[in-house]
Amino acid sequence: MHLSNWLLFCSVALLVTFSPGPAVLLAISNAIAVGPRRAMISSMGNGFGLFIISGVAMAGMGVVLATSATAFMLLKLAGALYLVFLGIKQWRSKASIVAEAPVVQGAANPNSFWKLFRQGLTVALTNPKAILFFSALFPQFITPGEPVAIQFTVLTTSFVACAMLAHLFYANLARLLKTQLATPGRARLFNRICGGAFVLLGLSLLRLRAKTA
Repeated sequence: MHLSNWLLFCSVALLVTFSPGPAVLLAISNAIAVGPRRAMISSMGNGFGLFIISGVAMAGMGVVLATSATAFMLLKLAGALYLVFLGIKQWRSKASIVAEAPVVQGAANPNSFWKLFRQGLTVALTNPKAILFFSALFPQFITPGEPVAIQFTVLTTSFVACAMLAHLFYANLARLLKTQLATPGRARLFNRICGGAFVLLGLSLLRLRAKTA
C-alpha cells in the first residue's frame, strides 16, 4: 500500500471515528460514570469487535475480488456514495452527541473489567452498519493483485487505532462537552462540520473513481 493511500485512509478513519456513533456515545457515558481511564476498557472491547467485523468483511471482499473486477469497481462506487449519504444524514441532524449519550445502568462498576469490555464488544458486533461500512470503505484502498489479508490487517489496525484515539479524546473531554456541545446551536454547527467533511470526502472518491475508470 502506498503511503499516500494509507494517509488518505487514516484521514477518512479519523473523520469517521470522531463523528457521533454508538461507540462514541458509550465512551462518553462510561467516562461520566467511571472516569476516562476505565472507559477505555469498553473501547478496547469495541476495537476487538471491529477486528471481528473486519474479518467478516475481508471474507466477502475476497470472494468479490476473485470473481469480478466489475463488481469490485461497483462496490467502490457504492462506498463513495455511502460516504456522501452519511454526510447528508449528519448535516441534517440537530441532536447533540451529549444529549444522545445514554447513562448505562449497571455499567458504572469500576471493578468490572470484563463487564466494560463486553459492553464495547457488544456495541461493535450489534451495529448493523459496521459490516456495511467496512465493506464500503476498504475497497477504496485495496490494491487488486496484492495480498488481501495483509492489506486488511493494516487497514483494520489503523482504523482501530483511530477509534481508540477518538474514544480517548471524547472520554477526557466528556464533562467539557456536556456544557459546550449541549446547546442546539453548537450541536448543529458540529454536525454540519462533520457532515460537510463526509460529503467532500465522498465526492473526492467519486472523482478518483472517474479518473481511474
